[in-house]
Amino acid sequence: MRKQNQEKRLQSFYFQHPLLWGIATAMLISFCWNASSSTAYGAKTHPLTPAVKVAKRSLKAARKVDAFTANFSKWEMVGGKLLPKSSMAMKWRAKPLSVYFKFQNIHKGREVIYVEGKNDGNLLVHEAGIKSIVGTLSFAPTAKRVMSETRYPITRSGLTKMVEGVIEQWEKEMDYGDVKVKYYKNAKLNGRACRVVETFHPTRRKEFAFYKTRLYIDAKTILPICVQQYAFPVSKGGKPPLVEEYQYFNIKTDVELKDIDFDKGNPAYGF
Repeated sequence: MRKQNQEKRLQSFYFQHPLLWGIATAMLISFCWNASSSTAYGAKTHPLTPAVKVAKRSLKAARKVDAFTANFSKWEMVGGKLLPKSSMAMKWRAKPLSVYFKFQNIHKGREVIYVEGKNDGNLLVHEAGIKSIVGTLSFAPTAKRVMSETRYPITRSGLTKMVEGVIEQWEKEMDYGDVKVKYYKNAKLNGRACRVVETFHPTRRKEFAFYKTRLYIDAKTILPICVQQYAFPVSKGGKPPLVEEYQYFNIKTDVELKDIDFDKGNPAYGF
């Protein structure tokens, strides 16, 4: 009886104060909408949740690798222009972060060395052929001349950084719901069996850096071996332009790389 009297008094109050009734109703609608949105696009139900899980499993495998040698290729759009695809032999070590490149097609013969905490934090470059007469050049990893040929500094080289970038991107995109995800379990890349996670956005948003993303994961080692990123098509129904592609093949992780592998004094190098 008391509860019924309270409900009647409350109804009478709102009847006499229609403005307050409107505010209360609006607040209730807003609460229900937000709760529904959270359920629809929450981290547990978002279409990207399984994709992030797969990528993190690959990241875990990559973090177990202390060093590796590989062939590496990159195909990038820099300054609005798609540069020629570049291939190089590569050596990589986790601690301290150490990278060695020897270019195989574009700038053939060029060698690059970077070791964290060495050479004043700079990377060392030595060209081949007639250009070698200038000797060894030293540049900051983010120097304008260096970045004119690449999208990312050498400090982001390696399998770990590559898949971390994809995970960071997907986790940011989980704030939005307009994303499609596809899985290809029986794909191949350079003759190796791999699994591919592909995501794309039907609707363009300023928050989406890319229209389509593909992450390739080696079926045997679970290591990330390739990432492809595409921009939104210029026109409706048009082909999405490639923005960046990074690919590792002939990866060997059972190697012991030493300081000499990242030293310009290595007699096998041309510095």
